[in-house]
Amino acid sequence: MARRKKGRAVHGWLVIDKPLGMTSSAVVNKAKWAFDAQKAGHAGTLDPEATGVLAIAFGEATKTVPYVTDSMKAYRFTVRLGQATNTDDAEGEVIAESAARPSADDIRAALPAFTGDIMQVPPQYSAVKVDGERAYKRARDGEEMELAARPLFVESLELVDMPDADHAVLEMVCGKGGYVRSIARDLGQALGCFGHVVQLRRVWAGPFEIEDSIPFEKLDEMAKDRALDEFLLPLEAGLNDLEELHCTPEGAARLRNGNPGMVIASDVEYGEECWASLDGVPVAIGVYKAGELHPNRVFVL
Repeated sequence: MARRKKGRAVHGWLVIDKPLGMTSSAVVNKAKWAFDAQKAGHAGTLDPEATGVLAIAFGEATKTVPYVTDSMKAYRFTVRLGQATNTDDAEGEVIAESAARPSADDIRAALPAFTGDIMQVPPQYSAVKVDGERAYKRARDGEEMELAARPLFVESLELVDMPDADHAVLEMVCGKGGYVRSIARDLGQALGCFGHVVQLRRVWAGPFEIEDSIPFEKLDEMAKDRALDEFLLPLEAGLNDLEELHCTPEGAARLRNGNPGMVIASDVEYGEECWASLDGVPVAIGVYKAGELHPNRVFVL
């Protein structure tokens, strides 16, 4: 006999305003406990010292996580000018200093080099794997590594404030895999003054915005209360970038069994990834081919 899963069958998305000092995994675990949910995961890790949008998927919504993880994200962050640290943020040790301070115009002139398709070297203290081991573990042991540069698409990078000569506040919209700490480090080097991140906040991630979020404290205040479900966003909120197709009852039955099923399409191109619904209920994600959806993910709802 199959072992019964503990907890409730909760399905949908919850957007948390992640607090300072907590890991993303700790926030997910707290949310899973508060909802008494069987299954939960998140879309896009935030460092412990970062705050803002952390989208948590419950139940069948976990099948849509890759579509949010791959989406564009926006960050507002503050760079401390004049200092470099070994972690590229305020948690590390200062390893270099400079008396040089760029003007706002100097910063704006440097920003175009960090937009578009760029190559970015991850921080030494990052989760990148080196010979099967996380880079941050090696860095903690005092090892300095040559990490390979990785491609990143930066849609925009703008200076929004400069409260004093030592600090610059920027906003960045970028694709998957971006390290804000690397942007701060490399910008400081380009300006000849060094730099590191002292404050970082994610303001949106894919379809989820900070306005959609609830404070982390709500999870303790309302733990195990079914009223928490009112804060859930539907499973399909994670599929915002995909075209929705409607299927027939017969098509839905075939899709739920993992077979190609008939869908109603208009402007969808052959080979395009889409999702299908029946009476508003998500059925499957798959590839559209000549009137049928060929499923690669099926929802059990």
